[in-house]
Amino acid sequence: MTDTKKSVHGAWSSRFAFILAATGSAVGLGNIWKFPYITGENGGGAFVIVYLVCVLLIGIPIMIAETMLGRRSQRNPVETMALLTDEAGADKNWHYLGWMGVIAGMFILSYYSVIAGWASAYIVKAFAGSFFDADGTAIKGIFDDFVASPVQLIFWHSLFMLATMLIVVRGVHNGLEKAVQFLMPSLFVLMILLVGYAMTTGSYNQGLHFLFMPDFSKLTSDSVLTAMGHAFFTLSLGMGAIMVYGSYLPKGISIAKTAFLIAGADTAVALLAGIAIFPIVFANNLHPASGPGLIFQTLPIAFGAMAGGWLMGILFFVMLVIAALTSSISLIEPVVAWLVESKDLSREKACIWSGLVTWLLGLGTVFSFNVWSNVKFFDRNIFQLLDYLTANLMLPIGGFCIAVFAGWIMKRQHSEQELDMPNAASYQVWKILISYVAPLAVFFVFLHVIGVL
Repeated sequence: MTDTKKSVHGAWSSRFAFILAATGSAVGLGNIWKFPYITGENGGGAFVIVYLVCVLLIGIPIMIAETMLGRRSQRNPVETMALLTDEAGADKNWHYLGWMGVIAGMFILSYYSVIAGWASAYIVKAFAGSFFDADGTAIKGIFDDFVASPVQLIFWHSLFMLATMLIVVRGVHNGLEKAVQFLMPSLFVLMILLVGYAMTTGSYNQGLHFLFMPDFSKLTSDSVLTAMGHAFFTLSLGMGAIMVYGSYLPKGISIAKTAFLIAGADTAVALLAGIAIFPIVFANNLHPASGPGLIFQTLPIAFGAMAGGWLMGILFFVMLVIAALTSSISLIEPVVAWLVESKDLSREKACIWSGLVTWLLGLGTVFSFNVWSNVKFFDRNIFQLLDYLTANLMLPIGGFCIAVFAGWIMKRQHSEQELDMPNAASYQVWKILISYVAPLAVFFVFLHVIGVL
């Protein structure tokens, strides 16, 4: 499309740089923290199969659509939806889709930074030997004492936000691109090291059996919907990140092939996390369905008891922080790009303002675990409210709207031109998935999370 306004944000130097950045956006706490515990809660192998099918039929088509919208406009999500809505001659209310993604990203980062701060603090705790010979009661006490201290949480939250903004302020080439070129390979190396260690635990085959041997009798309708929802959320869809990263993607690079590679890398990290974690869990007679506490209140028991656990604990939490950092820079980039392009702020000022607002929002999550623990909105503390508002409402609505816009509102010739797929059959398959399968699936997920189904 043509536009008289010059874009002031940059472009990825190569397809590989975009793949690393978008994979970094997708790979985060959800892969290493959430995927193993929800797999454990839902019976293992059968859940993994459903999850992979959902990535293929829902996640990838929406990722293609969101990347396409960003590249066609070459703008931040707010201006992307404004420009493409005008181009399609559609209702002006579609403009709000861009805003919702930007706001969702800031909300998510506000509490994501706090949780990533926990992981940062646990690197120090692991290094200091805090988990050595500690039983479940002692580990729980370490965690409870830590989150009860607002001073400690604010310190680690601030440190993580500062690291995020120092990367983002340097721009696309010198900041985002250089960071992911170092962080993503480091993440995979650490993951492989942990998998190698898991092979020595004596329970490696038990972990593989749990993760890859399906027992469909353990699947419930709730498990299917959980897999569908996680496949959607793990790819960073509906929050503006993929859209703004797509806006930096040069013309001539295949969006569809790139989306498959990103989804494949993201899924590989989730599976490697399971391969690394479950043998350690089984070797130490821990329960795979330990829930959200698997990372901070269960695995430290294993690290404290096993040979080489001191080093493995350090490496694990370093890996967790790297994964969080590659996602955090993508969560804040949409609002930074909007401030630079729409408000004519320098990138430095845009980073200061967006970082400060997000940091202040994060204090609500910090205090949710201590001084404001009794402050409730709709029976949820501030952290739970932000998590519910984004993961259960804003992201499903955003994903649904992206699918509808790309499948029904955007003119066919424009999407065909932007995607430039190798043959008409490939485009038609994507068109069916984005117009019917993906929006219906996301709609059912949305009904599920709000309690209708």
